[in-house]
Amino acid sequence: MNEILLCLSLVFTYGAVVFGYYYFGRGGLFALMAFANIVANIEVMILIRAFGIDQTLGNVLFASTFLITDALSEIYGKKYAQKAVKIGIFFSVLFLFFSQSWLIYEMQDAKTAENFLLIFSQTPRIIIASLIVFAIASYVDVWLYHQWWKWSYRVCGDKQKWLWVRNNGSTLLSQLINIVLFSFGAFYGVLPLEVIGQIIVSGYLIFIITSLLDTPALYLLVYLSKKRK
Repeated sequence: MNEILLCLSLVFTYGAVVFGYYYFGRGGLFALMAFANIVANIEVMILIRAFGIDQTLGNVLFASTFLITDALSEIYGKKYAQKAVKIGIFFSVLFLFFSQSWLIYEMQDAKTAENFLLIFSQTPRIIIASLIVFAIASYVDVWLYHQWWKWSYRVCGDKQKWLWVRNNGSTLLSQLINIVLFSFGAFYGVLPLEVIGQIIVSGYLIFIITSLLDTPALYLLVYLSKKRK
């Protein structure tokens, strides 16, 4: 069941990015960047076993943020991709503030208070680690994307060609940085090193798959941008 749900989540998430852009344009991608950062920071607290390895949820949503920045880089340029990163950071900070303020209230229902404490008491470390790592990995992704773009333009003399090279070349490297730094930042001292190692390996394997599978979605987004123009 976990394997089926992960596959469906991948299709649904990338589909949401495509439909978000189709219906709302650039603003839809900005909104999805904020949504993905907030929800993924909650999902990442859930440890599951799928495809024979331990892994956290949230990998697919985090992967969609790289699709969003690559699409914005390709269609609108570096400035808008960096703006999306800033949006993701800003709304993650807001979520951190509000989620921690909930725990200060004296709740009437003790069970509700217990559940909220169980879920959100670990959130600050995860979100702070996520914020730092997300900022590093995302800015690296945007920078690498444009470096690959310059290289592909020098080689083939056409800015439109080799989209798959700059997409995967930037995403695979930046996601390796993301999964290693985040896993140690969020779980070191909480989970055994063996489990953290499994999370890194499984997370990066998932990122490799999601990076390869997001290429058709990126081509579709670029096609839609031309149709919109």
